[in-house]
Amino acid sequence: MMKCKMYFVWAFLAIVFIMPIGKVFAQTNDELTNVSAIKVGAESTEMYIDWLRGERVGVIANQASLIGETHLVDSLISLGVSVRAIYCPEHGFRGDAEAGAIIKSSIDKKTSLPIISLYGNNKKPRQNEFKNNTVVVFDLQDVGTRFYTYISTLHYVMEACAENNIHLIVLDRPNPNASYIDGAVLKDVSLVSFVGMHPVPIVYGMTIGEYAKMINGEYWLGTSKNRVIGEKGNLRCDLTIIPIKYYNHSMDYELPIAPSPNLKTPLSILCYPSLCFFEGTPVSVGRGTDSPFEIVGYPEYNDTSFSFTPKVIKGVSDNPPYKNIKCYGESDMVIENCIKSKAKGEMSLSVLIRMYNAYPNKDKFFQNFFDKLSGNKDLKLQVRKGMQEKEIRKTWEKDIEDFKQIRKKYLIYD
Repeated sequence: MMKCKMYFVWAFLAIVFIMPIGKVFAQTNDELTNVSAIKVGAESTEMYIDWLRGERVGVIANQASLIGETHLVDSLISLGVSVRAIYCPEHGFRGDAEAGAIIKSSIDKKTSLPIISLYGNNKKPRQNEFKNNTVVVFDLQDVGTRFYTYISTLHYVMEACAENNIHLIVLDRPNPNASYIDGAVLKDVSLVSFVGMHPVPIVYGMTIGEYAKMINGEYWLGTSKNRVIGEKGNLRCDLTIIPIKYYNHSMDYELPIAPSPNLKTPLSILCYPSLCFFEGTPVSVGRGTDSPFEIVGYPEYNDTSFSFTPKVIKGVSDNPPYKNIKCYGESDMVIENCIKSKAKGEMSLSVLIRMYNAYPNKDKFFQNFFDKLSGNKDLKLQVRKGMQEKEIRKTWEKDIEDFKQIRKKYLIYD
């Protein structure tokens, strides 16, 4: 293998390595404001292809892992790369499984490659399936929120690579919610789960490549759940990031393909950080409709001017809350609040507060899963006390500022 020589070449090309560095290459002001000029990491094939030839390659991918209109796996095979296995996260390789659905390992009909699930009971790659790889390529589209599980998949893949001495190449992609940082920082070890593994805010303002650098740099690999209170792990991943060209965090980037079945539109992705809380309440976020994560409601809501009836949508919502039951709720208010909040660099809490105040049985509003989504046990108590959005956000300020000091060590883009 020619790893030492290639590290020198990569440094010359100003690609990002394990250690946190600053800006990785020069870009003109015009390029940095032109969204159409963006070139995602997967498209820069010339920057990583030499690392893959002659190796046994595993690929972490799903339906959004595209180079133009060609799937990454198909592109690598056409270039003579020996892809030995595909590993898929929540929602499956083709992105046609609903949230939380059991993903079974299978065979890809197009390539005849084994597809190994990284969800359910197999969130971390099993050593007997993984150790024969010499290089792993990771290419998943994140949406920048702590409870979106692809960053948890990233953690487990990095850990498996570190344990088996496998080189990991992350093909970076823009984060559509990268322009702001908000939400409580996860600090309670009892709340660590697949929807929250690290001490970060709900919205963390980083691409998945930057996040991978942070996982490595903060020594979160090889720890117990106590990483949230500062325990350092003993593992480091042999990590290379292939950066996005002509990108910065403030760009209003629209994803070319839905990252998962229920985030189908730019609006749903924008609203997702504010509405995912409701997955831990009796309130529907519109799963089983044409507008998931753009609407909220439940059958007993007191304003009947807007309604929706969740239905089974195969591969998207196989068993949605309130299936075939008419719900009343809000649509325009939700979108308006989420848009205004993002413009201020915040996620919205006003929708949560409004729906709680309207719910007839307040003792049943907050379910156990809510604390894992919020990352603390305080938010539900604050809402119950009648605290206003500004008051609640004030309680996050110090932890967010502390996180920003950590975050800036790992930024690749302005």
